[in-house]
Amino acid sequence: MRIAVFSDIHGNCFALDQVLADLQRHPVDQLVCLGDAVQGGARPAETVARLRELGCPIVMGNADAWLLTGEVTSDNEAISEEQEAVRQWSLARLSSDDRAFIASFQPTVELPLEGGRRLLCFHGSPTSFDDLIFPETPEDEFVRLLGPFAPAILTGGHTHLQQVRRLGETFFFNPGSVGVAYDRNQPDDAGRRLDPWAEYGVLSSEGDRLALEFRRVPYDAGPLMAIIQASGRPYAEAMAAEYSARAE
Repeated sequence: MRIAVFSDIHGNCFALDQVLADLQRHPVDQLVCLGDAVQGGARPAETVARLRELGCPIVMGNADAWLLTGEVTSDNEAISEEQEAVRQWSLARLSSDDRAFIASFQPTVELPLEGGRRLLCFHGSPTSFDDLIFPETPEDEFVRLLGPFAPAILTGGHTHLQQVRRLGETFFFNPGSVGVAYDRNQPDDAGRRLDPWAEYGVLSSEGDRLALEFRRVPYDAGPLMAIIQASGRPYAEAMAAEYSARAE
């Protein structure tokens, strides 16, 4: 059994289509999305339409919930004028059915694996989509967040960072970001640069054997920049500029 795990599309349907094309070339048995699917990018309605077509389980992410409610649940997150403007623009492009579809996303999703194992899917942690898990997260904090859910294989998104980390006899992995891949260790004064590739992971289960593959699907950023600039999204030029240094 092969499960494609993807996360953090953020309304970048162009990047999602690159992942789906890659999956046409390298098929799997099951797909699951770890949330933050719609808010932020230039094609929120198109992203919803694509996810409807896939019919796969989808986890509720913090950006999904904020898009619908406007309520900030994390003490560490301040909402900027730009973010709110993009939120209002995104909502205006979503039908009532689209919003109901997003509201149907689940806090967690559990999928059976071979050998009696299971895969527990979430956004930040199984108890909160706001929780952050990094490679440098202290071990005691890591165990506090995920230890009660072992021995399941654990997967979450939120940090846009492909990583795997052992937890006793099991492990946690993050498949990275489909729509907003970037290096979080960029210099603060350089301005954020986004990467022209879409990230996801594939977990394979054959009897007692497990395998994890991280995939990175490169694409030409030029067409994506044109989509952003033509979308009418607030602050479109600033967003497109985050790709421009990579496209040159």
